[in-house]
Amino acid sequence: MKISQLASTLIVSAVAASAQADNSFQLSSPQIQANSSISADFEFNGFGCSGNNQSPELHWKNAPAGTKSFAVSVYDPDAPTGSGFWHWYVVNIPVTASGLAANAGAADQANLPQGAFQLRTDYGYHGWGGVCPPQGDDAHRYIFTVHALNTEKLAVDENTTTALGGFLVNAHTIDKASFTAYYQRK
Repeated sequence: MKISQLASTLIVSAVAASAQADNSFQLSSPQIQANSSISADFEFNGFGCSGNNQSPELHWKNAPAGTKSFAVSVYDPDAPTGSGFWHWYVVNIPVTASGLAANAGAADQANLPQGAFQLRTDYGYHGWGGVCPPQGDDAHRYIFTVHALNTEKLAVDENTTTALGGFLVNAHTIDKASFTAYYQRK
């Protein structure tokens, strides 16, 4: 194969891969960019933190075929607990949803799509629990994930832990999309 033919083949392969990547399941937020710092607006109000404790707006696209519902989680693997820290876990989001509105994590669940349910977070209540790493720690990673599920509804209730919820979500996940952002208290 000539060098020009090889170059053409590589270019066509790269364009095809790029087009395929553009059709992959994706998660984003207009308020929190991937690999960036999280604004104090999303900080918890308690445990020494004094933020607004409001969840960010999230959007997803290109859900895979067979998706029947979604789940969204926010997890801090750097929390000094030995097991990380679950800041938010929403399940039973209808397949018709393509995102969650700003402050969808309000404890009264009024801003969630109908049928969606917030599991109890590691703060001990149902709703968004904002970022709040210990003062002086290096920046913590916050992993935002949307799961495309092959079931319309998970069997959960107000007593379901995030560990059990995570087990159920992972058992029904077709695909997932994530981004990571960072937060540090000075």
